[in-house]
Amino acid sequence: MQSLNDKLNLLKQKCLEHKKIKIMIIGLGSVGNYLLDYLMSTGDPDIEIIIVGRSLDKIEMDVNIIKVASLIRRQNKTNIIIKAGIDLNEVDSISKVLFECDPDIIVNSSRAYSGLKYGSISWSNFRAYGIWTPLSIKYTKNIMDAYGKAESKAIVINTSYSDAVIPWLKSAGKHYPDFGSGNINHLIPRIKFALASKNKVNDWWNIDITYAVAHFHDVVISKEGQTEGVKQLINAKYNDTLLLVDDSVFAQCKIPMPVDGKRNMMNASSNFEIIQAILSAVRNAAKTKLHIPGFDGNIGGYPVIIDGSFDSPRAYIDESVFSLKEMQSKNRESIYLDGVENIENGILNYTDELIKVVENKCGTKLPKSVRFEDIDVTADFIIKNIIQKYI
Repeated sequence: MQSLNDKLNLLKQKCLEHKKIKIMIIGLGSVGNYLLDYLMSTGDPDIEIIIVGRSLDKIEMDVNIIKVASLIRRQNKTNIIIKAGIDLNEVDSISKVLFECDPDIIVNSSRAYSGLKYGSISWSNFRAYGIWTPLSIKYTKNIMDAYGKAESKAIVINTSYSDAVIPWLKSAGKHYPDFGSGNINHLIPRIKFALASKNKVNDWWNIDITYAVAHFHDVVISKEGQTEGVKQLINAKYNDTLLLVDDSVFAQCKIPMPVDGKRNMMNASSNFEIIQAILSAVRNAAKTKLHIPGFDGNIGGYPVIIDGSFDSPRAYIDESVFSLKEMQSKNRESIYLDGVENIENGILNYTDELIKVVENKCGTKLPKSVRFEDIDVTADFIIKNIIQKYI
C-alpha cells in the first residue's frame, strides 16, 4: 500500500496534467446523499463523481433529484457515473469496480445494518458505542481487501467509527483508510460556538482549536455537556490569544439536535471538508488543519494538517501543541469509556465494564476478544442478540 503522502503527490501530478479528479462514493444512504449534494453544489467541472451501490433504481432516483436540484441552483457542472449491482459482501465485486473506474478518492459511507443509528440503542442502554465496532468494520475490511486486489492508489475516507476501525485494520496488517470522518470533528463547531458566546466573538470561524479525544467524548459532551470527569486535551486561540476551555464551555456544547438521518449532515460535511482540503492542497498549495479519527491507524481522534505549501504535499498529525504520546494516551482513556480496552495484533478487546452491562441489559455475553478473522461472525451475533432485541 502506498503512503498517503505518495498518493497526495500522485493527485497533484494529475491536477498538473489537467485531468479530472474522480471521487467514488460507496453507499448512497443519507451520508452519501448529503455528500453528493454538497459536491454538486461546488459547481466544479474538474471532478467526476462515481456512485457505487447495490440497487440501480434507488441510486438513480437519489441521483436524479440531486442533479435536477443542483441545476435549478445553476451549480450542476459535474458528471455523475452510476455503478450499481455491487455486493459489498463480495470482495471480487468491489475490486472489479475499483479496477474499472480507477478513482482518485474513495469515500466509504456504507453501513452493514442500514436504516439504524446504532447510538439510538447503545447510549441509553450501554453508554458506549464501541460495541458496534465489528459492524462498523464489516464492509470497510472488504473494501480495503478489494482495494489491495485492484492495486488502487486512491485516497480512502472512512465514515464509520474510524477511531477503532482504522487501527483494527492496520494492526491486522491490512490495507486501511487514510482518513476517518466525523466523531471528534462534530464536536469542534460546538466548542467554537460556545467559546464565541462566552468571549463575545462574532467571527467564531476564526477560533482555532487543537484537540485530541476519542468518540465517547464527542457523545457525552454533545448530549450531556460534561466530560465524565476526564480532563480534556484541548487548546483554543483567537487572534493568538488563548481562550479558556472549562466546564462552562463544555456545558454550552449541549445543544438540541435531531436523532434521525438528518444527523448525517454532519458526517457528510466532515467528508466534504476532507475532500476540499485535499483538493485545495494539491491544486492551490493550501494548508488546512482538520480533526480526524483513526488517522494513520492511531486509536481515537487527532488534529491533522494537510499541507500543500511544499513541492510535495503531505499530511501529518499536528504536534505543535501536544505530543503524539500525550494525544495517544488521552485517546485511549476516552475510548476505554466507549467500551474498547485495546486493539492490538488484529484483535479488539472489549472492556469488562461493557461486557457486564450488555449481559445485564440483554442477557447476552460479548466475547472479551474479537479476532480479525471473526469479525463477520461477531457482527452477525450482535445483530441477532442485541440489535434485533431493540428494534
